Amino acid sequence: MRTTKPINIAQFGMGPIGIESVRLAAQTGWARVVGAVDIDPAKIGRSLAELTGIESLADARVYGSFDELYSDVQPDVILHTAGSKATQTIEQITPMIQCGVSVASTCEELLFPTLRAPEETAMIDALAQQTGARIVGTGVNPGFVMDVLPVCMTGVSRNVSHIAVQRVVNASTRRQPLQKKIGSTMEPDQFRLLFAQGKAGHAGFRESVALIAHSMGWLLDEMLETCEPMIAQSDIHTEYFQVPSGMTCGLHQRCVGKISGEIKIDLDLKMYLGAPDPHDAIQITGDPPLDVIARGGVAGEQATVAALVNAIPRLLNARSGMRLMTELAVPAWSGGCNAPVLSEPVAAPQ
Repeated sequence: MRTTKPINIAQFGMGPIGIESVRLAAQTGWARVVGAVDIDPAKIGRSLAELTGIESLADARVYGSFDELYSDVQPDVILHTAGSKATQTIEQITPMIQCGVSVASTCEELLFPTLRAPEETAMIDALAQQTGARIVGTGVNPGFVMDVLPVCMTGVSRNVSHIAVQRVVNASTRRQPLQKKIGSTMEPDQFRLLFAQGKAGHAGFRESVALIAHSMGWLLDEMLETCEPMIAQSDIHTEYFQVPSGMTCGLHQRCVGKISGEIKIDLDLKMYLGAPDPHDAIQITGDPPLDVIARGGVAGEQATVAALVNAIPRLLNARSGMRLMTELAVPAWSGGCNAPVLSEPVAAPQ
């Protein structure tokens, strides 16, 4: 039996991205936001209407844990926006999967979780198959621009020998946490040290390379990642930072995948304050060759939230277990169609 009942959605993590995810989900017409989870004492107990400005969410509130939320309301899906590490995220979502609740997460490492957390991924995949839940890591980057989109473009290829993507982002237009993460105001050597320690730089780059290689059937011999600070050539002022000349104002990060010494995948990211000519560019070397540029680039915050919400109907119609973005139906805007048609019950173990 098929039904068009609303999808019950709850939010895990009420930071800027989480709040915006709630706003967008509440406006879809096919979703019903039933609550949220956050560890901030100042948010626990407050209504989502108060936090988002959407009056229709007055009856939904913030809980201090998933267990507390689930004792009151039973969501079909959790939108998870509370971390970048696969191991930490899997630990956070395990209670959700045990209850058969599916999870769409912006955790960068969850894009290809077996890369850094193979044992944890196998565990959560087996659990999800038992309970009928689905899990996916998504977003704009990783999750679309530098991995899923180039993979999709190869769908018209007779053969492919090399994939390259360049992304240039003017970080002056981005939120404060991102401007901080790219090293704004740091001494260049301090930024290099933090990157070496895994505490700075763009998260999920290796996962993007791994997802592309997996999709192409390429077994990489080597994966190399480098990151250098971009240096301010003059004083830079943003809404959040004042960066003196000579200090870090962003990053230039690159990750390549090689087979027998030959570069097969080359991802290049420049993200810094005041970057001119922001754009996203993809080149597929093959038959036919493809060269595509998105002028202005894909806006980060708006696109991340959209990717997360748009993934929900496709995730719920996928096989249970830990899924990759390339295993779901082709990403598409979910707001212009009829309410997603779901199986009854929502989760059916495979």
